Amino acid sequence: MPNETLFISDLHLTIERPEITQKFLKLLTGRAKQAKALYILGDLFDTWIGDDDFSPPIKTVKKHLKALTEQGTPIFYIHGNRDFLIGQRFSKESGITLLDEYSVIDLYGTPTLLTHGDLLCTDDLPYQAFRVKSHSEEWQKNVLSKPLILRILYARWYRLRSFFHKRKKSQDIMDVNQDTIVSVMHKYKTTRLIHGHTHRPAVHDLKINNLSGQRFVLAEWKKESASILVWTASGYTQERI
Repeated sequence: MPNETLFISDLHLTIERPEITQKFLKLLTGRAKQAKALYILGDLFDTWIGDDDFSPPIKTVKKHLKALTEQGTPIFYIHGNRDFLIGQRFSKESGITLLDEYSVIDLYGTPTLLTHGDLLCTDDLPYQAFRVKSHSEEWQKNVLSKPLILRILYARWYRLRSFFHKRKKSQDIMDVNQDTIVSVMHKYKTTRLIHGHTHRPAVHDLKINNLSGQRFVLAEWKKESASILVWTASGYTQERI
């Protein structure tokens, strides 16, 4: 009987990084088949311009996601800042279940809050303003109504602009805000938080209303390193792939 739950994020799959796709497919066809569940906490893809895009490696990834869910392993997904346009069509065709941006699960008896992590970076005011705009129904309908080729070109331009904008920002601004962490965990009545986004894998101890808590930051997948957070009834391990 499956006895472990897997957490990953920030794979940033793209045709330019086939080795990351191969690592992910190996996970889907191997260890994940024996898991109780797989949680992907955002940015599985480096960009997402609509569920009608079939650019490599989307078709292959979708086929393997569907195969895994059909054999019995549920896959849960929280949108990232790069692939927040993933919609119900992709969910149906891949078999994944889309979760809210903040979702609480029962992880072996402990309520655990899951999120991608970008909402926690509240010091980055320009990004948070863009996030509000880009998550509006009007903005998304406008973008998705454009021809696919225009959306592909826009995504490439956005990636380039994002690269140069990040070079101008301090690392502290792009990291999580500690007061926001405490406030969000208090709101959702949890003492455990798992997220990605910052690419700063670590386990942080903290206090939530005088209660001991922990924050788990998932790693970005790279050519030279990739890891998963593994939970069982006896605790957790962080394992390299």
